[in-house]
Order: sequence, then structure tokens, then C-alpha cells
Amino acid sequence: MIASLRGIVIDKGLDYVVIECAGVGYQCAGTATTIAELPRGEEVFVTTAMVVREDSQTLYVFKDADEKRAFNTLQSVSGVGARLALAILSVVSPAELAVAVSNGDHKTLQKAPGVGKRLAERMAVDLKGKVADFGDPAGEGALGTAVGATGTSGTGGAVAPDVREQVIEALVGLGFTEPKANAAVDGVLAQWPEQTPPDASALLRASLAAVK
Repeated sequence: MIASLRGIVIDKGLDYVVIECAGVGYQCAGTATTIAELPRGEEVFVTTAMVVREDSQTLYVFKDADEKRAFNTLQSVSGVGARLALAILSVVSPAELAVAVSNGDHKTLQKAPGVGKRLAERMAVDLKGKVADFGDPAGEGALGTAVGATGTSGTGGAVAPDVREQVIEALVGLGFTEPKANAAVDGVLAQWPEQTPPDASALLRASLAAVK
């Protein structure tokens, strides 16, 4: 199994990165936040997990040990596979997951596409005691502050149309309907500071937090 990679980032999108190690390019799936932190053209070291199925082999990349542990722990819940675990971590950080489970906050867990009421309830029960030491909730601050502190002063007009479309496409790919994706993205853009238009990864993260 491939537990980690050290190499050069040669390509990346909203939900994947290609890291070249000794002449071999490894394509890894990951959350938008994780991918955004891997600079193109630079050497990186990342932890990974390989998930092997009958019809596929997928390598997942994580920004830290907590995210990898959360990914593996989520799959201990009946009904949660690798793709759904990644979708959940695209919406909530490991620290936020720990708080939601501790508080029995089913609504936060249901923000992830594919997580309904029953699965959220099962997660809250099955993960009790398994995720309590994940991360620091304060670590998510930058993006939440950028959106939350703006009130209604933003216009969203400065963002490139292709960035908006990429994010909507990514949300639909995660399982949200197109109307919900449009509403979430436009709502975030309406509050974003006009002088600092978001890039695709920042807009996706904020839209995931806002989608209803």
C-alpha cells in the first residue's frame, strides 16, 4: 500500500492532484481544501491511503494525520465508503466532525451530500468516542472569517465566470442538485469582499459550508 508520497505537483484540479515521484505521476483524490494547499510546481510531502475495490484503485491524499484518521474512521460506519467519507470531509473538517458527533448535531452531518437523517444519527452513535481528539476547531478560521465578516458588502461580480462554473460543477459532482449549487455559490459571492475575489478552492469550501 502507498502510505505517503514525496514529489513535485505537476497538475491539479478542484478534487485531484498529480504528484510526480521518480518519474511516475500519481493521481490522488482529495478535498478542495487539501488540494488548494499543494502548490503547483513545488515539492510536497503528503500522507495517502489507497482504497482497492474490484473495479478500481484510488489513491487519496490528506493535508494532515487528522484528516487521514477521520477518513479511515468514517468508513467504520455502515453505509459510509471512501467516496462518501471524502465528501463528508469536503464539508466538515475533522475538528468540526468531532464537535458535531459530540453534540449529536445531525444537521451539520447532513450537510454532506449522501448523508440523510438516519445515516447522520448512526454516525453520531457509531463515532462517539472515536473522533473526540480530532484537530482544533479554530484551525478553519481564514475562510470562515473572509465570508462571515463581509456582511452584504460583496458583489461577486469580480469572480471569473469559469471559476463560478467550476465550483458549481464540483458541487453537482458531489451530489448536490444544480439549483442548490447555484444558490449556494451565488449566496457566498454576494457576501464576498469585492476587492478580494475568491479562487476556485476557496469558493468551493465556502459554498460547501453554505449549501442547504
